[in-house]
Amino acid sequence: MSFLEDITGGQALDWATAQSAATDQAVAGMGDVAGLSRRLLSMMTSADKIAWPTRRGEMIYNFWRDETHPKGVWRRTGRQDWLAGDPEWEILLDIDALSSTDGENWVWRGAHVRRPDCDRALVRLSRGGGDAVVIREFDLDSLCFVTDDPFDVPAAKTSVSWVDRDTLLIGTDTGTGSVTPAGYPARIHLWRRGTALADSPVFTEATTGDLVVSAAADTHPDYPGRVFVYRQIGFFTSETYVGDLAGTLTRIPVPHDCEVSVFGDRAVLMPRTAYAGIPAGGAGLVSLSGLLAGTGTPRVIADPGPGEAFQGVCFTAHYIVVAMLHNVSGCLRVIDPDQPGLEQRQLSLPAAARVSAWAGDACVDDELFVTTESFLTPVDLHRFDLADGGGGQVVRHSPGWFDTAGMTTRQHWATSADGTRIPYFITGRLVTDDRGRPVPQPTLVGAYGGFEHSLLPAYSPGSGMAWLDKGFLSVQATIRGGAEFGPDWHSTVTGINRHKVFEDHQAVLDDIVRRGYTTPAQIGVRGGSNGGLLAAVALTLYPEKFGAAVIQVPLTDMLRYHTWLAGSSWIDEYGNPDDPDDCAALAAYSPLQHVAGRAERSYPPALVTTSTKDDRVHPAHARLFAAALQAAGQPVLYRETTDGGHGGATGPAQAARLEAVIFTWLTHTLTTSDKGDTA
Repeated sequence: MSFLEDITGGQALDWATAQSAATDQAVAGMGDVAGLSRRLLSMMTSADKIAWPTRRGEMIYNFWRDETHPKGVWRRTGRQDWLAGDPEWEILLDIDALSSTDGENWVWRGAHVRRPDCDRALVRLSRGGGDAVVIREFDLDSLCFVTDDPFDVPAAKTSVSWVDRDTLLIGTDTGTGSVTPAGYPARIHLWRRGTALADSPVFTEATTGDLVVSAAADTHPDYPGRVFVYRQIGFFTSETYVGDLAGTLTRIPVPHDCEVSVFGDRAVLMPRTAYAGIPAGGAGLVSLSGLLAGTGTPRVIADPGPGEAFQGVCFTAHYIVVAMLHNVSGCLRVIDPDQPGLEQRQLSLPAAARVSAWAGDACVDDELFVTTESFLTPVDLHRFDLADGGGGQVVRHSPGWFDTAGMTTRQHWATSADGTRIPYFITGRLVTDDRGRPVPQPTLVGAYGGFEHSLLPAYSPGSGMAWLDKGFLSVQATIRGGAEFGPDWHSTVTGINRHKVFEDHQAVLDDIVRRGYTTPAQIGVRGGSNGGLLAAVALTLYPEKFGAAVIQVPLTDMLRYHTWLAGSSWIDEYGNPDDPDDCAALAAYSPLQHVAGRAERSYPPALVTTSTKDDRVHPAHARLFAAALQAAGQPVLYRETTDGGHGGATGPAQAARLEAVIFTWLTHTLTTSDKGDTA
């Protein structure tokens, strides 16, 4: 089946098309896929959604999708009009119309707007949803693409920053040696309008073995001409340089595992291991000029205690906002960096498990936007003016999309094989019998466990409508690999210790059964990307613990992952298959190599999905795994969308259809005693 490794090969696409058609036909017989898809699409395109604000000066920019514009429109309105609640939006760019005119399936990937003038933008457009983007220069005064010597860039994994109206710092694919093995920029060019990009001078470049190099011109008004260069050595190690356009660069003197965030002369240091009095996983504030001169001493602004984790910072004109977690629930603390004691005040927010914050326009004032949400509480958007010291106000509220009456969320702790306590949340209507014991219900378990990605509680209207509303339960497992409890929660399970992630997962599956919430046959496991790897490992190593697996855009061939697309950039996470010790650890769980024949070991049904346009995780991972399961006689359905990228969908219609297929299949599979063979 090696032909499946050819992403766009005719034989591979024919196979994927036939498999996908068979899957859609099979799932259509399991329930009302079309009806559920319509309900989900109505929710995704509702005019009642929050229009998320991106502030630029006195304007609010927003990207919006609805029934009329499924691909979306980029638009703006006056800041005061937006705050008043009834803005008149000016459409800047209609992606549906552009796709029709160009004959392309454009997917919006954002825009770099030149600051502070906000007169030009570099629009990022993906063909079919992949990570590679086409960049086109857009005039925000005339509302049309620039035609006179424009900054236009062909599809690539490009990084770019405005220097001035006629100059960019850009890293992209310009031919041999311009990208790293993972496909990311290896050189940064100083590109001036009217010159050929390939002929423009190289401003800086990566060192052999680096993952990527990027550069950005500072937009802070007090530091014109300042440039930052970021050299990503490994996934979790880097160097940051500061300098000028003449190419004079000075490395910020911190360890490779210490992130640096700079605003003006304020530098926040975020080390993964203890450094300069800053605890591992904490944060310290120091003046950048003092740090470069060797005279600056960091002052600790985040020192996580037991059960706590530092999540990050954002700056406003005069304050620093520190985001923290306590047992996977968020809070925000505000610091005035000009006060000697760095006293912190906690923002007054409603009880919520997930809190996110971003500045309005940090170069101008102290406006802060904050969102709060939980599994059963829709998103509220709050606005604070940190300068007035008072409380914030809710300026937008997302509607509830499913009936939460009688539903609760509980947090429990399972014990992993090495004794580590693993928290998880379980949400839904918890039914008990006349003795007060839980009545087992179909239960969907989601987890990720990797790359320091914190999996936080969030309101999911799709899951609520398609799953919780049926009386079923949902579990979110905080297994190791994320950063929910600091850097050690991640670093202790990388490389040869990866097996602990899977032990954590098993511990949660066992615990929900032990507590009586469900039975193994009623459990579905679901994961995407690294979470798809987790679900595939579960299917091949401990299939008796659950009744169905949804495996999306997964990694499955862990002995070759580093040779495909961006795979080489993940060696710090998984280990290097070319190293004997790492290879042995990878071989012990690599799902593709562990598929067993049905006569040897029976697997529960699996649904495997991917996208042809996924240029991050090679679709061969999903294709080969599904084909191997079929050859082994195991029950599996396979679905591949032509477009969608690593997210699996290019817009609300495609996303709604995919979710409808998944939840219809899960409902049928976990509520039907005779699951049959879906090979």
